Amino acid sequence: MGRDTQLDALRAIAVTMVMYSHFFAAGGSSFWGHIGVRMFFVLSGFLITRLLLEARAAAEFEALPALKSFYVRRALRIFPPYFAVLGFVWLVDLEQSRGSLAWHALYLSNFWFALRNEWTPWVLAHLWSLSIEEQFYIVWPLIVLLAPRRRLGAICIGVILLSLSYRFYWPVTGAPNLARDLFPPASMDALAAGALLAVHRTGTAQLPRWLRLGWPAFAAAFFFLQWFIPTPADSVQEWGRWLLLEVLPLAPLVAVVASCSPGLGGYRGKLLDLPPLLALGRVSYGLYLYHPIVLSLAVKSQPWIPVNVSEQGPGRFLVAGTATVIVASVSWLLFERPLNSLKHHFPYVAPGAGAAIRASVGTSDAGWLAAGAYPHGSLDGRKPSLARDLQRTDRS
Repeated sequence: MGRDTQLDALRAIAVTMVMYSHFFAAGGSSFWGHIGVRMFFVLSGFLITRLLLEARAAAEFEALPALKSFYVRRALRIFPPYFAVLGFVWLVDLEQSRGSLAWHALYLSNFWFALRNEWTPWVLAHLWSLSIEEQFYIVWPLIVLLAPRRRLGAICIGVILLSLSYRFYWPVTGAPNLARDLFPPASMDALAAGALLAVHRTGTAQLPRWLRLGWPAFAAAFFFLQWFIPTPADSVQEWGRWLLLEVLPLAPLVAVVASCSPGLGGYRGKLLDLPPLLALGRVSYGLYLYHPIVLSLAVKSQPWIPVNVSEQGPGRFLVAGTATVIVASVSWLLFERPLNSLKHHFPYVAPGAGAAIRASVGTSDAGWLAAGAYPHGSLDGRKPSLARDLQRTDRS
């Protein structure tokens, strides 16, 4: 099994949570979708930080070339499908979205929705999380590659505390609004928690005892609060409940990522290594990026679809979900993968720097924005089947 293969399974689970929330759950929203997004943030923080630390550990590491390679590789992976979506939306003016496209093109979607305090246009509402990740990518590599190595753990903890402190601002401002969730500090705790895991892993393979033993209690408290404690009408009490629902899942998510990174054994490992699950994880970026666009087109095509896709439910989940998987898979095979293969021209460390860094690592590039840098087929040179072609491997 290739390194980090099971993290693809986590991506698949996370994006399925989001699609369930948008296609099936009542009202078009579910806490499962939010947990899926938070899992992606933890994965991004962990993988980006570990990748940069591996580059930094190489004997021939130089900060400026490594930063250049990072940003070029991110652009190759992220920009083409993202701007293809924006171009399509502009061309057909899907859901009258043209007026906001400049904000989305600048990766300021979270600010657009926060400042307007409404999810309009809804077909691009999911881009808020991609904007936060892009904002994270602008700043965090500079910190990881340039800050004193011994200070990185403290910096991660400081970012987490800053994010938690940010949440205490809202009782002063009155009724909560979208800015509470969409401004960058609201998500930096999850990104920094993943980064802290990467920093910790460079020193020891063991998680802190409190995390290993305590994460089930955090998970249980979260589910009890979500399922059995209704949202109070009082704004201060509602804020407190919201704060707990944001913070409690962090420890379980970090523990899950920590367990799956080296690879779980037994029946859990076999489940996570199922080829369909890994294939979904491989195209998780496309699934997330395309699914509202596909949904909008499916709703417009309702007269020609025999099941109900105009409302949340199994019909919408089956039709729109299947169509999204097809679109994302075709996009990866014909569009994204060829561009992704260009990343080997931009190694983080010059060839010959030694085994401390794998110049073409693809698994470690990001959370849902990751896609492998080994798109050349199977190890024996045979052309793989679709399932194998979509399955991640870290071996070339």
